[in-house]
Amino acid sequence: MKRLLVLRHAKSSWGDASLADFKRPLNDRGKRTAPFMGTLIADNGLVPDVIVSSPAARARATTELAAEAMKYSGDAIFDPEIYEASPNTLVRVLSEISDEYETAMLVGHNPGLESLVYHLTGVFEPMPTAALAVIQLDIESWGDVNSGTGDLSAIYRPRELMK
Repeated sequence: MKRLLVLRHAKSSWGDASLADFKRPLNDRGKRTAPFMGTLIADNGLVPDVIVSSPAARARATTELAAEAMKYSGDAIFDPEIYEASPNTLVRVLSEISDEYETAMLVGHNPGLESLVYHLTGVFEPMPTAALAVIQLDIESWGDVNSGTGDLSAIYRPRELMK
C-alpha cells in the first residue's frame, strides 16, 4: 500500500502581466496558505517520504514553504514534466518514484491534478489553489500506479479551513 498526497500550488500573482506563466510567483494569500497546508500535513501525520514538484515558480514556492512548515527533511525533486501535464504524464512521473518511499507528495497544477485524482480514484473533487487530496493506493510498487488503483481518503481546501 502506498499513499499519495496531491497538492495544488498556492494562489499565484497576476500582478505583472509581462511575466511568463511559468515564472508567476505566489501572491500574499499563497504565501500564507502554503505553510498552513504544510502544518496541516504535519498535524495529520502525513509528512511524505519524497516530494516531486513542478519547477514553475508558484509550485516551487509552495513546495518550499509547505516543506519548511511540515519539517520535511528530504530533498524535493523538481520535475519539468509536471508543468502543464496530463493525467497520463503524471501517472508516468509517479511510476518512476523509488519503491523505498511509502508516501509521496506531488505538487502541481490544474487541470492535470483534478484529472489525476479522478483517474486514480473515480471521484471528482475540485482542487482550488493549495487544495490537498490524500489518496491510498492499493499497490506495492509505484510502477503499478494506474487508473482506479486509489481511494480518496481526505480532501483539504484551505479556504474552508482558514476561517
